[in-house]
Amino acid sequence: MSGGASTWAFQEDDARQIREIMTALLDETGARTALIVDRTGQMVATAGEPPTFDPTAFASLTAADFSANDQLARMLGEPEFGALVHQGERESMYLADVARRVILVVLFDSRTTLGLVKLRARATVSRLGEVFTAMFSRDGTSAPGVETGFVGDAEDEIDKLFGA
Repeated sequence: MSGGASTWAFQEDDARQIREIMTALLDETGARTALIVDRTGQMVATAGEPPTFDPTAFASLTAADFSANDQLARMLGEPEFGALVHQGERESMYLADVARRVILVVLFDSRTTLGLVKLRARATVSRLGEVFTAMFSRDGTSAPGVETGFVGDAEDEIDKLFGA
């Protein structure tokens, strides 16, 4: 597990705590996979079943999705949407902001329910938030943010994926 962004990195204890928290969420919910993506579009951590997709593209699109939804929230007069849900026929995902630093992504199917994922994710987000807040406080770094040019990079990635 690495920090992904050049301005921050995990210590061994950070990585262990994050992995334990994510694994506990999967055990409690029956979800398939938990991922941590930073706001710049880097994959930070994974737990559970290994993803069957390109993790670089997924992380980039996840960060762009969250960023776009932050803009939609502001248009509606909300400061942000703290969580997003994308439900499909067979596969679904729940995304939650963690301390304005990273995004928790939970991939799940019919073995569990959205309600259970949402319920258990609340405590997970809180615990992860404590770890990331302590990590950034200790390192003296600020939270990673959306870099200038990130949205353009994300749009390029979307174009590549959909052949535009």
